[in-house]
Amino acid sequence: MKKTLILTAALLAVGAAQAQSDTLKKIKDSASVTMGVRESSGALSYTLGDGKFTGFHVELCQQVLGDVQKQLGLAKLDVKYQPVTSQNRIPLVQNGTVDIECGSTTNNAARQKDVSFAVTTFVEEVRIAVKANSGITGIEQLTGKNVATTTGTTSVQTLRKHERANGVNFNEVYGKDHADSFLLLESGRADAFVMDGAILAGNIAKAKNPADFKLVGEVLSVEPIAIMIRKDDPAFKKAVDDALKSRMKSGEVARLWTKWFEQPIPPTNTKVGMAANENTKAAWANPNDKPMEDYAKK
Repeated sequence: MKKTLILTAALLAVGAAQAQSDTLKKIKDSASVTMGVRESSGALSYTLGDGKFTGFHVELCQQVLGDVQKQLGLAKLDVKYQPVTSQNRIPLVQNGTVDIECGSTTNNAARQKDVSFAVTTFVEEVRIAVKANSGITGIEQLTGKNVATTTGTTSVQTLRKHERANGVNFNEVYGKDHADSFLLLESGRADAFVMDGAILAGNIAKAKNPADFKLVGEVLSVEPIAIMIRKDDPAFKKAVDDALKSRMKSGEVARLWTKWFEQPIPPTNTKVGMAANENTKAAWANPNDKPMEDYAKK
């Protein structure tokens, strides 16, 4: 009897896994899809309040889901928006709460064991933001300082591993999200905020006095940022990848980049002022889902 129960439980688990990995069927059967979004990931993904979300990755995902809707022959597709954090984004994709995560997630080898990534849409450069009058110009001046980062991100580990960080001892302070981390810097509770350059630039652009802040020092790491989906679901990954590749080829992804990073954006109509870097342009020219470890290889 016990063996039968164990076998039944195992079969149910396999069935659940198969059902969960067939995202296209789930979307078709429910005529709905849940997009994971961020509340303060710079111009990539952010909230306008009242449950409204926008940004480069949000608009790109809306277009991708439009293609999925056509592929499935759905007259209507209800897109639901689920705010996620750096801490819970991967579990919420894994457990089926979120079908497609459109925030600011780095594709790395460790995460690839748990989730899949679409082709890279942006190659990020991790930087250090400080107050313009701080006198801090690079890693060497961080000794004894409070360095902010966001819980669940990898940026401070990246900073600690940097060759120039040898012998530099700083204190880590954590924000619950990127806006909270920036507030630590803005209020003086942190001397620096280490994070993806686009997120830093986006938060600086929305600050009361953007000129009070600047990015300093060298690029700490190069990280491919991608849309995240469930693992072992090749049909859905192909649908998402195909939609992205067609937009990379047509120039639509570059147009969206210009819209969100080089032109005034809501709600304050300020400009992030960040052109696409050469690594990002290369990822659009030759679409791939390589993890960040491949970028670190000399």
